[in-house]
Amino acid sequence: MGTNVQADSLSAECTKTMNGALMLIESLKKENVEMIFGYPGGAVLPIYDKLYQSGLVHILPRHEQGAIHAAEGYARISGKPGVVIATSGPGATNLVTGLADAMIDSLPLVVFTGQVATSVIGSDAFQEADILGITMPITKHSYQVRRPEDLPRVIKEAFHIATTGRPGPVLIDIPKDVAAFEGEFRYDHEISLPGYQPVKEPNYLQIRKLVEAVSSAKKPVILAGAGVLHGKASEDLKNYAEQQQIPVAHTLLGLGGFPADHPLFLGMAGMHGTYTANMALYHCDLLISIGARFDDRVTGNLKHFAKSAKVAHIDIDPAEIGKIIETQIPVVGDSKIVLQELLKQNGKQGQTEEWKQQLSEWKEEYPLWYTDNREEGLKPQKLIEYIHQFTNGEAIVATDVGQHQMWAAQFYPFRKADKWVTSGGLGTMGFGLPAAIGAQLADRNATVVAILGDGGFQMTLQELDVIRQLNLPVKVVILNNECLGMVRQWQEIFYEERYSESKFSAQPDFVKLSEAYGIKGVRISSEEEAEEELKKALSSKEPAVIDVRVAKSEKVFPMIAPGKGLHEMVGVKP
Repeated sequence: MGTNVQADSLSAECTKTMNGALMLIESLKKENVEMIFGYPGGAVLPIYDKLYQSGLVHILPRHEQGAIHAAEGYARISGKPGVVIATSGPGATNLVTGLADAMIDSLPLVVFTGQVATSVIGSDAFQEADILGITMPITKHSYQVRRPEDLPRVIKEAFHIATTGRPGPVLIDIPKDVAAFEGEFRYDHEISLPGYQPVKEPNYLQIRKLVEAVSSAKKPVILAGAGVLHGKASEDLKNYAEQQQIPVAHTLLGLGGFPADHPLFLGMAGMHGTYTANMALYHCDLLISIGARFDDRVTGNLKHFAKSAKVAHIDIDPAEIGKIIETQIPVVGDSKIVLQELLKQNGKQGQTEEWKQQLSEWKEEYPLWYTDNREEGLKPQKLIEYIHQFTNGEAIVATDVGQHQMWAAQFYPFRKADKWVTSGGLGTMGFGLPAAIGAQLADRNATVVAILGDGGFQMTLQELDVIRQLNLPVKVVILNNECLGMVRQWQEIFYEERYSESKFSAQPDFVKLSEAYGIKGVRISSEEEAEEELKKALSSKEPAVIDVRVAKSEKVFPMIAPGKGLHEMVGVKP
């Protein structure tokens, strides 16, 4: 939805006169914003002029896409909204991918775009773009402000909308003259949004239905998504699963919401999930989805998904419940509040011993695997295991999208929440490097590892300049197979090995490239080198780019082919 803001009732109490740009700065301070990611240009020069001595920290990326992905990484790790500024026209349109990514993955952003002066809006003026029209489907809400005195209220509403209910991006478009004009500044408006009232407290009757369903279930399973992480409900999920002895599977974005080394953990579900997690979803008689939206990469063919199960769906976004999967027990509410209420109920456990025994047998018989044949080259799965080993499983891991992303999800088991930064719903190449920068800025003391493919790395590699400028100790690990790995895998399996434009016939020397940016570069081609060089780089306080030459033909398994059900995995055992 979009709002063209032109009027607001203001009282004369507690007001100061200032221009729109300064109102923006003061409003950000009122919202306790610590950091802004932005790129200046003509339409936002009044804002940048006031930013100059504002005391706010500003991060200058080398592309607007880098700014918004960094803001996503910052938001994902800090839990605070990422704030972005870009100029009009191409500056604003360069944010579109990040807005769509944040919208589908529920990340809170407040994005300010410059706009041409109000007098020429609609005339195709220089660097004019209808950014409200362009972004309306991919933002939680959007505004264009036509009076400076409306800015404080709009900004206050934007932060509220972005961070409450299901988080998401909010865009505020500011014409250049509005930033320059003066008006009365007030930040004591009460937020009044009658059409926006997120429900946090669940319906008690639905909670009772779920408690009763658990008590009679013989094959229950929890599917936990990113909503558990957004709700800060990881500990509550663990306590509830232990109380009721219900096994837990995760979506890709939910990883870390339940300890990977817990006996009740089944692994990631979906297209490249574990055999046990997928078979649990296929055979269960009660499916409890918490903060997961039943993405097609999780469900496979809907005809075969949880076909014998009663489905309970817990989600703060009522629009997601019943959208994909028919739901018998809908529970609208905040994941933490719902889980705490379920814990209080302390309902009777179902008879699940036989089910848990079956799941344990599947886990033992069908683990994740790969052939550790050194003649084939360094295996990417082995590399991920080394990264896990040398970081003690404590690193924040950011990825791009593709094979390396799936290997990281499979072979870097997350024991804690908020250690995993990846693009899920949109599957955005180029996301990983700037997102790692944002994650490192959110937690300066963390070890941050960006696990990237050689394709995705080249989409946003210019952000290495930010790493060097700020001396961020981000470790960039490139799984280099000289191709677009997941595309190549699909072409091999489904397109009779017609590798149409998926292999790189030429690449830059990534070591020399990183050195040109003033960052140490390392090339690794064997397990011995991996052990020595990775350990050294990951223990350093300096940034590094590590170009790892991995086996080129390696594939991600298990895999569920398009149109197949969760029980029809291929590549389950060697």
